Formats: sequence, C-alpha cells, structure tokens
Amino acid sequence: MAQPCARTGRGFAVIAGQADVMRHSLRFALVPAVAAGALMSVSVGAAPVQAASPAAAPAAAPFQSSRILVETKGHGPDVVLIPGLASTSAVWARTAAALEGRYRVHLVTVRGFGETAPGGNAEGLVGAPTSAEIRRYIEEQGLRRPALIGHSMGGQVALRVAADAGDRIGKVMVVDASPFFPSLISPGSTAADVEPLARIAYQGLMLLGDQALRTQASSMGLELGGAADNVLGGLGWQGGDRRVLADLRARLTLIEAPVIVVYGWSPDDRSPRSHVDGLFRAGYRSLPRPAAFERIEGAEHMVMIDRPRQFQQAVERFLR
Repeated sequence: MAQPCARTGRGFAVIAGQADVMRHSLRFALVPAVAAGALMSVSVGAAPVQAASPAAAPAAAPFQSSRILVETKGHGPDVVLIPGLASTSAVWARTAAALEGRYRVHLVTVRGFGETAPGGNAEGLVGAPTSAEIRRYIEEQGLRRPALIGHSMGGQVALRVAADAGDRIGKVMVVDASPFFPSLISPGSTAADVEPLARIAYQGLMLLGDQALRTQASSMGLELGGAADNVLGGLGWQGGDRRVLADLRARLTLIEAPVIVVYGWSPDDRSPRSHVDGLFRAGYRSLPRPAAFERIEGAEHMVMIDRPRQFQQAVERFLR
C-alpha cells in the first residue's frame, strides 16, 4: 500500500498537532454511526410509497431506485428522515412513531446498509447520488416543501438536497453533522490540509482487513451490508469522496430553507463534546440565513438514541 505524501503548511500542522482530538473526533464520527446500526440495525425492505390522503393529488407511481428505499407512514405535512453511515431507517423508529399521527413521514434507507442489497451503491460514490435520488423522490412523489431531518452522513445528504432543490425544501434539521467534518477539529481546515491525515487514518482502518472489520461489526450485532467497502473507501470520515474529502461549506450559500443544527454536548471539559459549540457555528457561517443551533446535553453522536425525549422535543419545535 502506497504511503501518503507528507504535507507542510499551517493548516495541516494545526490538525496534525491535535492528534489526540482527532482520535476523539473519530469516536463521535465514524464509530458511533456504526454503533447506531448495532443498536437498531434491522432491514427495511423495499416498500411501495403509500398513496397520499384522499384530499391530496392523485397518488404517484411507486418510486423505484437502485440507490435508496423509501417507506412512508402517516398523513399530513411531509417529513423526510435520512439516516447516517451504516444505519438504516430503523434509527428513526421512535421519531417516526411520534410523528406519523400528524405528519406523512418518509423513511429513507440507503441501499447496501443493513441487509439491503447495495444495488447502484456497490460501485462509485454514494453521498451525491443518494442526494440526487432523494431530490427525484421529492419531485416525482409530489412532496410539498418537505422538512428534511438528516443524521451525520444523512445530514450532509440533506444539505446537498436543500442546496440543489432551492425553495422546494421547507426546512432542514441537521443532526450532529458538519458540512465539512474536519472543521470540527479546526475551523480553518481544508480538504487539502487534512487529506494526508485522512489517508493515514483510512490506511490504519484497512490494516484490520475487510473480514476483521465485518467480524467486529457482526460481534456488535451489525451487518454493514454489501456497500460497506464502498462506503468506507468512498466516504472517508462521514461524507468525503474517495478522491477528495467532501467540503459542502461553499454550497451552503445555495440553501434557501432555514437550517437548524442539533448536536450532542457535554459540560465536562475533559470531553471533546464540551468544545463543539463554536466549531459547529463556524461550519455553517456561510448560510444565507443564519442557522439555529440546539445542543442536547448528555448526547453523543447518536443524539436521537442517547437522549430520545430531548431530541423529540427539538423535532417538535422544528416542525411547528
């Protein structure tokens, strides 16, 4: 395996000098997303999109996609729930149950996670094509200015959809996600700054070997599915391409919908979570309309599982 080239420069030096923070950062980025699947990993089969309420427009044809599966529940204003890396829509089970009596909830599963066949996600990139398919789903199924709620990688997907769909999106909630995840370590970092360190981390992960990774996942009760290799190789730390780490900060200027960022926080100075307030705010500063921020004390990366009551309260405020 080729070794990454060393890179000099202030940005990389800052990040390289915070190796301990990076170690903790991985804990609330990639690893907790896998843990989410371990907690609630069940397969969501390909369910046809249910017909709209009788008062709505005629039902659209069932949605077919090689990238995503969508299950709908309930009636009312549209809410789209997008899971994070290695998670299926099952991570939203509690949220969907609380909403489906008053909203039409669209539960997205990215093919290849859980027991779903990878389909089109077996090769190439995942994040951008997934965003495009969700946007197509919104258009073809006639969703009217839906609210998007995305966790981690799903938060980046939601940002992409909102940037591309303009005023067709009503509002966006991003759950513990950044438009550029390395900015949670250093706000001024760029893809060029962190790419060498990301390669080192990725190579370290690959030293486990594919089978060892799957064995570890299985021991946690998680089946990563057929897209696991592609996701780990193609998305890097929660959303980068295999060629360059995804940096969506410049695309934030295209988002017309209001955005709220919900994230886990700790009052303990020894926890990296105690220092994320300013980092999240810095990451979203290029939005045309300033984002709202809501921290949930005691939550880690899986906010909706770590603090379900507080998270549901945040969702209710968001949807008002």
